[in-house]
Order: sequence, then structure tokens, then C-alpha cells
Amino acid sequence: MKSIKIFDTTLRDGTQMEGFSLDMMDKITVAKTLDDLGVHYIEGGWPASNPNDEAFFEAMKDIKLKNAKLCSFGATYHKKFKDPSECPSLQKTIECGAKAACIFGKTWKLHIRDFLDITPEENYEIIKNSVRFLAENGLEVIFDAEHFFNGFLDDEEFALNCLQSAIDGGASNLTLCDTNGGMLPTQIEKIVTKVVNTFPDVSIGIHAHNDGDLAVANSIMAVRAGASLVQGTINGVGERCGNANLCSIIANLELKTDFETIGKENLKKLKKASITTGLRGNYPIPKNLPFVGKSSFTHKGGIHVSAVNKNPISYECVNPSSVGNERRITISDLSGRSNLITYAKNKGYDLDKFDNDFWKNVLFALKKAEENGIAFEEAQASFDLFFKQFLPNPKKAFKLKNFFVHTSKTEADKHTPVEATVVGSIDGKEFHTAGYGHGPVSALDTALRKGLEKDFPQISKIKLTDFKVRIVSMNAGTSAKTRVVIEHSDGKQIWNTTGVSENIIDASMTALVDGFLWYL
Repeated sequence: MKSIKIFDTTLRDGTQMEGFSLDMMDKITVAKTLDDLGVHYIEGGWPASNPNDEAFFEAMKDIKLKNAKLCSFGATYHKKFKDPSECPSLQKTIECGAKAACIFGKTWKLHIRDFLDITPEENYEIIKNSVRFLAENGLEVIFDAEHFFNGFLDDEEFALNCLQSAIDGGASNLTLCDTNGGMLPTQIEKIVTKVVNTFPDVSIGIHAHNDGDLAVANSIMAVRAGASLVQGTINGVGERCGNANLCSIIANLELKTDFETIGKENLKKLKKASITTGLRGNYPIPKNLPFVGKSSFTHKGGIHVSAVNKNPISYECVNPSSVGNERRITISDLSGRSNLITYAKNKGYDLDKFDNDFWKNVLFALKKAEENGIAFEEAQASFDLFFKQFLPNPKKAFKLKNFFVHTSKTEADKHTPVEATVVGSIDGKEFHTAGYGHGPVSALDTALRKGLEKDFPQISKIKLTDFKVRIVSMNAGTSAKTRVVIEHSDGKQIWNTTGVSENIIDASMTALVDGFLWYL
């Protein structure tokens, strides 16, 4: 079994993605997560480019990694320097404390002609001398051949000579970069095969961008062609369309080929690494992200659910637990009886108590509810309450009878004050309470809590953590139905509820009440 080294560039390449950012403490947390995952290299950043990266490397001097080797990033020296020792960027690469360095150099004639204004021979010398300077100072040097595939197609001899220059300087690895992300898998296979055969004694790597939505496929094809190191980012974050998604590359190589990367035990930590990286970078993970996304093993269609219940491999390419994920069955207007039975079974209901008419009634009501704009698949807690109403003698902790909202604003008011009144009952005993807030939902929340807190003091733990609004019937203008989804948390668990109405306050109140009812 051939081992493939995983080179993570999330802390550097990933932060070039619009909307994704990591401060120094975030980078340390992600670095520890990547180390625990079992990657072989962690590219921490470019210490010469910004204070944040410089501070990160300084802090990492006191942190011992158990699996990964910390690597700095940099570039070959500029032609204005007579010697690499005069280059401040290369000096900081040596001083930052990392044991390895990844430096990029130009391998496409277009760049040396139009941007650097140097001859091919001068470019060869710059590459060789930059690599040698770092290697002689005790660093393992990985040479990133920037725009290599474009350069190879433009002038094969020049591109290969650039690689030879890096070897002459002492590079331990030559990583071929599809920097503008435009290559096809067939092109990657052909060119990587040529490079591997030309330089059989040197490790070859692949660094793919995703502009053609082929970064994962291109990376796997490079491995099949002989590459032994793969660069990429967790969740595929990166500039423009992103970098090669290591989550998909690692999972595919580990579970579907004879190549080994981080090992199957570490593979179970993949989703955790994905979540930590997304949260630290303040970048929501797409639900449909393969292997690690929330929806990657989620089944909605009734026929699919029925099949998965009989044999999961019918609709799952790998076992969810192998990558640290889990199977989910959602409830929607596409649900069949299999979805509902699976739901009830997972909730611990005695299925023997439910006859055919029961399932028909629930399914009919479910489809009517979704027809009216309800979307239970994004509000599981509301579906729990919906299902319970079909059980014998359903009970509710409290009942909402009525509510009122009043708002007014004068020219002198900095905020729009809102007053809400809620009328409800607990075990037949009525409560009538009022509350104030900066908005109608805030005011309703305050009033409702006042009515419930004496009988249910535990509601003090409930916090509203997210609030989403969507127009359901878009052609109806301002009279359109509005769907509200509220996320609640008690610090230990998170649950979502929903409400739909032409009146956004009514929809919000339904979701708010459901949130309290579900918790109680």
C-alpha cells in the first residue's frame, strides 16, 4: 500500500477565500485540529507577508505537534538581490522556526517575460539558489512550481528545466501547481506521468485549484499518475473558486483505493476537522459538501429511505461513520411511509400501536402542511410537535390563546420601542403578561417568558441563536407568505422551529412558541 503525504494549506491558501478569515488564535486551534487529524504537513502562512502569520509562527515555537511538520510559505528571491541571503523574505523563512519551507517559483515563460523581465537562465539560477539557501540552513524544501501545467503546455523544456533547477538546489519535493485551476484530469495525468518518469528519484506533489470544479479529480488523477504528496485545504476553501478539498481527497483515497493517507482511524475525525475549520473561519460549511456536509448522508425521498433501511449501500457510497458523519432521514412533502416509520422508530415510539390509518393521516397532513409553506426538514423540533398531535391524548406544557404587538416611533426615538402582550394558559390557569423589546420578536419573547417562568424556571436557559426569514410565495409581493425559522439553544443542544404566515409576526410567534413547547 503506497503512502500519500497530505500537505494542508488551509492556514495560508484558505484565508485567501472571500469571507474566510483566521486570527492567530484561530490558526493555532485549526493547526492543532489538523495535527490530530494526522496530516503530514501544515503550511502555517507567509511569515514575511503580515504580522499575523509572523506571530503565529512565534507562538507555535512553544507548541509541539505529534503528527504534522509545520511548514512556512515564501517565494524565490527578487532579481534586485544579488544573493538569496540578501532577501528579507527568505531570511524570515529561516528564522520563523518551521522545520520545512514551501517556496514558489515561476515555471511559465509568460511570467518571466511579462512580469519579472528576466531570461530563462536567470530564472533557473533564482530557483536553484533560493532552494539551496534554505536547504543549507537546515530546512526541508518543497518547491511549488507555480502555473506549472500552463507552463508545460507552453514550453515543455523550460518548465522541466525549472524543476531540474529546484532539484539542483536540494528540493525534497516538486509540487506541480494548477494555479489557475483550468486543467482537465486527462491533461493532469499525462503531464504528471511525464514529470514522474523524468525525475524518478524525487517526490512529486500536486496543488490544484478548483476553477473548473475539477480540483479533487485532478488531485486523485495526479496520485494515480505517480504523485506522492497532495496539497489542499479543509472544506476546499481558497481564493476564487477554492482549492482542492482535502476532505474529499482523503476520503476517496482511503476508502476507495489502495493508497493510504492519514489512516482509517484518523479518517473518523474528518467531519470534526471540517466543522472546527468552518467555525473558526466564520465560514458556514455547505450542507451538500461530500462526506462531511450535514446533507451528505441525508435521505429525503420516500423510495430512497425505504431502500436505505433495507441496505444503506443502495444510496450511500461509503459508511457515514467512517468519516465521522451520520445518516439522517428528513421529513418533507416527498416523504413516504418509510420516512415516518424510521422517524418514529428513532424516537423510540412503539410502532405496534400505529395502524395503516394512522400513517395515512400523518402523511396526508404532512403534505398539506408543506403545501402551505411549512418546511419541516429545516425545523425538526416543529415536526416533533406536529407528529405528537396525532398521538392519543396529546399534551402541551402550555397553550397560546392570543397575542398583541404595538409599536410606535417618534422623530426623537433612537430605537423603535415595541410592546407585546401574550395571553395563554398552563393546566387551564390563564396568564396575561406584557413585555418590551427592540423588535416584535424580542418583545414577544420577553412577554412569553414572563408568563412561563414561574411554572417552568428552566426556560431561562433557552437562548434564540439564529433567526431566518424567507418569502414562500414570491409573486405575491408584500402580501406573500413568510417562512420563519428560529434556532434555539440551551448551551448543550440546538433545535430549530418554524412558522409560516402572510403576517411575519404571526409566523415568528409560531416558531417562538414551538421552541418553548419542544424544550418543555
